[in-house]
Amino acid sequence: MTPVSETTPPNSLPATAPRVLPPPPISQIAWPWVLCLIGLDYFSTLGYQPSIAIEAAGPLAPLATVVVILALLFGVLPIYLHLAGRSPHGDGSFAVLEHVIPGWHGKLLILVLLGFAAADFIFTKTLSAADAAVHITQNPLPAWQDAIERVAGWDDTVRDWFPSEFWKRLVDYWDRQMVVTVLLLCLAFGFWQVMRRGFDRRVVQVSVVIVGFYLVMNALVIGSCLAWLADYPEHYREWFDSLARGRGSLPVAAWTGPGWLSVVLMSFLVFPGMALGLSGWEMSLAVMPLVKGDPSDTPVHPRGRIRHMRWLLLSAAILMSLYLAGSVLVTTLMVPSDALMEGAPAHNRALAYLAHGEPISAGRNQLKPLWLGPVFGLLYDLSTILILCLAGASVTIVLRRLVPQFLLHFGMELEWAHRLGLIILGFNLLNIVVTVAFRASVSAQRGAYATSVLALITGAALAALLSTRSESPYRCSRHWCSLLLTAGFSGVGLAVALIRPEGILLAGAFIAVLLPTSMLSRLRRTTELRFQGFRYNDATSKFLWDSLRSMATPVLVPHRPGRRSLLKKEEEIRQRHHLPEQLDIVFLEVELGDASDFYQSPLMEIQQQAGRFVVRVSRCVSVAHVIAAVALELAKVGPPPAVYFGWSDESTLAVNLHFVLFGHGNVPWLTRELVQRHESDPGLRPKIMIG
Repeated sequence: MTPVSETTPPNSLPATAPRVLPPPPISQIAWPWVLCLIGLDYFSTLGYQPSIAIEAAGPLAPLATVVVILALLFGVLPIYLHLAGRSPHGDGSFAVLEHVIPGWHGKLLILVLLGFAAADFIFTKTLSAADAAVHITQNPLPAWQDAIERVAGWDDTVRDWFPSEFWKRLVDYWDRQMVVTVLLLCLAFGFWQVMRRGFDRRVVQVSVVIVGFYLVMNALVIGSCLAWLADYPEHYREWFDSLARGRGSLPVAAWTGPGWLSVVLMSFLVFPGMALGLSGWEMSLAVMPLVKGDPSDTPVHPRGRIRHMRWLLLSAAILMSLYLAGSVLVTTLMVPSDALMEGAPAHNRALAYLAHGEPISAGRNQLKPLWLGPVFGLLYDLSTILILCLAGASVTIVLRRLVPQFLLHFGMELEWAHRLGLIILGFNLLNIVVTVAFRASVSAQRGAYATSVLALITGAALAALLSTRSESPYRCSRHWCSLLLTAGFSGVGLAVALIRPEGILLAGAFIAVLLPTSMLSRLRRTTELRFQGFRYNDATSKFLWDSLRSMATPVLVPHRPGRRSLLKKEEEIRQRHHLPEQLDIVFLEVELGDASDFYQSPLMEIQQQAGRFVVRVSRCVSVAHVIAAVALELAKVGPPPAVYFGWSDESTLAVNLHFVLFGHGNVPWLTRELVQRHESDPGLRPKIMIG
């Protein structure tokens, strides 16, 4: 195939342009440094995941975490390893779904997943800010607490500003946690202003420092606690005995009885409440263009980048598994249960509680690792707060790139909103609304967040399943594995959604806004040419196209194959329009591709049959737009062509509906509108003849 035509119409994207405006160019970086970039979101979950695990599973938390790790290593990781090879340009599972499910069905599915992606990114930011606020408000240092009281102690003053009873009730939300969370959201918005140009080298360098320091601090806390537990093995024995005898309590289900079978069963049953340990994977594919490949890589087949990205994903999964297992084990065995209750000092900050050297289980505070204490705890809190705030800023960058790219397929152009910053401003305002609605509570948001995380993983599993089936239809074992993963994650996601429907409600609100807005935008832009340039089937087609452009008086006749022969069509056209025999006729056959797309780069093939030129154009999204584009391109070099149509017997309502949804219908009228809109000079305008 030869390159795209060098002639690109006005008022359209360049022929070789991607579907959205790309971020500023950045040199590719070695994959370990990109690992730190995705670690801003991925590893920051250590700030709250141990507490969530204990809240969901009680004394079973370490064993339930093993289930999460198994789902991570043998479920989520294989899915995204597969998708990394199918979508190496940062589009993730959405691009794979778009390829394997063409048409409106695929677009609607992508729109639904985009709603969950937006909800996922919203909750990532709000929950991270809420947990960072917990690390601030629960810090035991007296000077720290005095500063918080000065900031959050304005509630009495604020109440006087609002005389109505409604506003007085609204101000009841004003507490330490809410004030600090909102301030952190504003701080995260400031981080985004610095990072708004995308993930450049400076952002990567900052992420390497922050994530590296955060992982080292967690390794010191977890490692020292594991060493202490090794010196006092009675804690392990007591915990094992309590599980075997069925002692203890679970917050989500009744204990089914003694025995290890019950323990294993309950460990699986509490898995939905711990699904946040699987978050952050869609973002990892979004930053894939930053991964440095091999010198032999090509834009179409970047094999080195794919291989390095898979090393990155594997390393991230192994690191997260080790940190999750260690953190949940030490917090379960060492943090007193009453300290993990709502409002207690270890709630949603269990590792920070240990880092500060707070009293451990059984009141043996004298046996804690001696070097853990206020100074080390302060450093740990600062590292946690910083990575949680930057996690929200990093997902905002991904959201800014991902959502508009696929909305373009509905004809919803958001470039103007990007320039004004309205999209990100709207999402930041929504962050505050969600924070207030959930009262800045980490526990209240975790169910909705888990719903969106599991929805994205289910979509990725479906993309892997369908792409595997299309590429290797005879490998049944791989298909069955993908099918089981898709069914498993969808079932878990449904269970979480039934218990905590807030995530579906927020995603549904995004979908309810995006779908009608996109369709109205598409209707409003029907007279745009939507043309990105032609591609040619072979060199002969390119040569014949250049010959047609220099023809003296070209006459274009659209022809639908299968209804009548070219000879019969030519006889009717010449008789109806009184065309002389010496006037050459060029037949134009248009084959629709995916009519649900908006922009198009049609594939052109030109042949000569019995002395007649036949131009076949395929991969089109609209018949009328292709005919108008051909006529306008011919008029740029030679005399304006004339396009001859016959009358249609279809009703006006039917042809307009068919055009909007299926790319055909009302072709003569719309071709005329497009020609008049995109060529203002009547002397250069192609003539549209209907008879």
